[in-house]
Amino acid sequence: MPDSASKFCVVGDPIQHSRSPEIHALFAKQTGIELQYSRQRVKAGRLSEFVAEFRDSGGLGLNVTVPLKVEAFDLCQPTNFAADRAQAVNTIQLAGDEVAGFNTDGIGLARDLEDNLGLQLSGAKVLMLGAGGATRGVLPELLQRDCSQIAICNRTPARAERLLQQFNESRFALELWGEVRAFDYDLVINATSSSLAGDRPPLPAELVSQGAFFYDMMYAPEPTPLLQWVSEHGGHRQADGLGMLVEQAAESFRIWHGIKPRSVPVIREIRRVMQS
Repeated sequence: MPDSASKFCVVGDPIQHSRSPEIHALFAKQTGIELQYSRQRVKAGRLSEFVAEFRDSGGLGLNVTVPLKVEAFDLCQPTNFAADRAQAVNTIQLAGDEVAGFNTDGIGLARDLEDNLGLQLSGAKVLMLGAGGATRGVLPELLQRDCSQIAICNRTPARAERLLQQFNESRFALELWGEVRAFDYDLVINATSSSLAGDRPPLPAELVSQGAFFYDMMYAPEPTPLLQWVSEHGGHRQADGLGMLVEQAAESFRIWHGIKPRSVPVIREIRRVMQS
């Protein structure tokens, strides 16, 4: 690839597991755009320094993952609506002296749920597991898509209560960890890291029998512990977060290049690579 190709990067700590370089390479091939896309480990507290160095080297944009999204928000000006509400940035665009910040997590989730999986968010009753950055990043989009109710459930209730206060939305409710009621939810979203630890959130089996759709933001070659639990209780309405990963990357690509790539072929290819 020529040195003149546009330079982009994904940063975080850890970062070696990131599939962003593969995803953006597939987008670039699909759209005929030449780019260089790398991954770089950046420790907390070092993002501003890295962004300055990356810009000086000709860099045009970055994807930002844990634990740097809040740090990125503090660094960026201007920021889009989703980033402002979430107080977190996962996409940076460098243009002149401007460091513009965006949050594409919510639109990535919504597009995967509605466009790829055929769900309707308008009017849906949603149970969110977790009250951390992953939840905060997608709540603005879920609210814009007119979900009728969003219940937050976290191991530490005080953290969930702080999140409810931050958004101050009448559509929010609180569920207690381990005491979730089968409350006719249409969609259950796991935004915790429980799947990485091999844990299953304590949920009533009635959620499966009532037909709720289960979505785990985590993804792996095999079904996550939550999705295994759903299958064990006879449920088939489920998906992991690979589609969200690709869709949020597609929105970053659109911001940088002005072209929205086709996501479904990339989701299929990354899944094939993961399972090979």
